Amino acid sequence: MKYLDKDITYINKLLKEKKIKPIDLVEEAFKNIENNKELNSYITLNKEEAIKKAKELETKEVDNLLFGIPIAIKDNIVTKDLKTTCASHILDNFMPIYNATVIDKINEKNMIIIGKTNMDEFAMGSTSRTSYFGAPKNPWNKEKISGGSSGGSAVTVACRDVVFALGSDTGGSIRQPASYCGIVGMKPTYGRVSRYGLVAFASSLDQIGPMTKNVYENALLLNAIAGYDEKDLTSSKKEVEDFTSLIGKKLDNIKIAVPNYFMSDIVSPIIKEKIQNIINLLEKNNIKVDFIDVKYLENAVTLYQIIAMGEASSNLARFDGIRYGYCAENPQDITDLYYKTRSVFGPEVKRRIMVGSYLLSGKNAKIYYDKALSIRDDMKKELEKVFTNYDYIIGPTTTTTAYNLDEQDDPLKSFMDDVLVIPVNMAGLPGLNIPVGFSNDNMPIGMQIIGPAFSETKIYQLASFIEKELNLQLNPKDGEEND
Repeated sequence: MKYLDKDITYINKLLKEKKIKPIDLVEEAFKNIENNKELNSYITLNKEEAIKKAKELETKEVDNLLFGIPIAIKDNIVTKDLKTTCASHILDNFMPIYNATVIDKINEKNMIIIGKTNMDEFAMGSTSRTSYFGAPKNPWNKEKISGGSSGGSAVTVACRDVVFALGSDTGGSIRQPASYCGIVGMKPTYGRVSRYGLVAFASSLDQIGPMTKNVYENALLLNAIAGYDEKDLTSSKKEVEDFTSLIGKKLDNIKIAVPNYFMSDIVSPIIKEKIQNIINLLEKNNIKVDFIDVKYLENAVTLYQIIAMGEASSNLARFDGIRYGYCAENPQDITDLYYKTRSVFGPEVKRRIMVGSYLLSGKNAKIYYDKALSIRDDMKKELEKVFTNYDYIIGPTTTTTAYNLDEQDDPLKSFMDDVLVIPVNMAGLPGLNIPVGFSNDNMPIGMQIIGPAFSETKIYQLASFIEKELNLQLNPKDGEEND
């Protein structure tokens, strides 16, 4: 019997009653991964350790809903004694000597790490095609992209290899692949989840978050990983609430805003249609929905390019062939060592480092980076102003559904894929993708729910209402039922 596509409370009940053991779940996960091998969603598997831990857990009491449950980890989150590559040749032999804080937290819950998932190299991209290990494929159609950069995590959850996965979101990297693969993905408020042990891309934007098949399980995993961490100077001391507490509760006196830009001509007609269906559903349930103008949204991609590339060029300076990771052999001198070592970065990473270095050099830092930070602050204030009158902002997560893997790589298009999700990172707000339907060719369509800072609990409340009303069939293996 298959267990991993069942509800988490059902799995937990079986474990408590000793009808199944953690090893059954682990063996099922590895069997699933083997069956879905062509999807290329993993870089490194943790088979020996996972089996060992599962057997150790047999002697322990099942004391929480996450006990004994397999979880996949995006390969830019460091795991002690388990290879962490960031999908890059430069780190393909890197074995961390410590755990990220989120890993310690999931270990406290006695979850079992199954492996490290595929992604865009150093999280730079929106297709996962920049991975040194090849792109993961979309389980709804293997000819299509999975999205990125958390593509492998989205794929492995979507095809039910595992119940849970962790991703990271710098400019939409959880929500966009979640939309393309038909799963729930939350980018929490900046500072809600510790970044300690997340390999830095753009430090002022990066955030770790949960990726799951439904809303309740997403909130449950966020419960486990959220909280203050003294090892992360950007970590918030705000008390962690139970993010599942409002799920299923009635929505009263709710006002929702839809930015006109989110429903403009940049979005494909079928996606706009699905979002309009949700708006109609909400209004039918006496929820007020207004279309509004929000300043600066159209500047999000430009701001992201400047801020993220500048911070990336600074963060990636540490990969120099001296401290850890790949090191070029027989260099003539220190300059030659740097040149040969760093030449193994992929083209997208090189492009972003070079542009970022230019943006931060000399007077350019004031002309570009400082100005971008100022406009970013204005965008944040505009979004905060919206939340003085509205409880949520909703709109499409992506402008199109997942496109073909063999479509020509265009760096500008890669950024534009994230045009609707980037503003959330700019303002440090929480944003969640929830599946809301399918295109004519049966590819998932996602909707984004955005709330004020630290409003994850309320976001899950609205998301669970929509999820229940739609009751979509979201297992790709049963995809023909959605036609």
